[in-house]
Amino acid sequence: MDKPLIGIIGNILIDQGGMFPGYERAYVNNDYVISVVKAGGIPVILPVISDDNTIKSQVEKVDGIIISGGFDINPLFYGEEPTEKQGFTFNERDEYDMKIVKYSSQLKKPILGICRGIQVINVAFGGTLYQDTSFAKGSYIKHMQNSKPDLPSHTVEIIKDSMLYNIIGESAITNSFHHQSVKDVAPGFKISAMAKDGIIEAIESEKEDFILGVQWHPEMLTARGDTQMLKIFENLILYSKKK
Repeated sequence: MDKPLIGIIGNILIDQGGMFPGYERAYVNNDYVISVVKAGGIPVILPVISDDNTIKSQVEKVDGIIISGGFDINPLFYGEEPTEKQGFTFNERDEYDMKIVKYSSQLKKPILGICRGIQVINVAFGGTLYQDTSFAKGSYIKHMQNSKPDLPSHTVEIIKDSMLYNIIGESAITNSFHHQSVKDVAPGFKISAMAKDGIIEAIESEKEDFILGVQWHPEMLTARGDTQMLKIFENLILYSKKK
């Protein structure tokens, strides 16, 4: 069977200086690309656009989707007003990601959400977010680590009755680069991993074969040789081959 095409959702980089201040560039961190190749897929970067028909065509032409990290989601998308701890938002990316999830779900395409991606999945299906982990009762772990991207910094405990448990086992030491997290889990989803302070670290669909969101960055670890995290991408590839 041919290798599946995996669409990696791109981001928009806004130049802060140089010759073209304010200029917007389409990009994605290369670790996503490396991880898809290592797992046996063909990576395709999908740029942020606004035309509905073209977005649907993007989804139709790939076999699986990775929703990459990026800016905070505008809290108006989940019915809240922004607090002082809400970070930078970019509505074009939010709207695009929500449509990608909608069409991917309709077309039964596997979805892997990473960092912002788990939050996008949760909001797209009706869940909410903590605008900062400090708002979550009992939160004490440093979730925005100050260290190298591939340095695992805290423990994640995997729920036994979950797809993620079958993929990577009962626990993992993960890296962590987020200040927001899942609050109310979307209908039709369940928690599949948590940090020891109660912050939700992974969710998965109870209805679809493969819609999985993780709060850490497995691509940063996979690209640097982590075989446990590679299994997440290998399972995305496996499910994408079935479509």
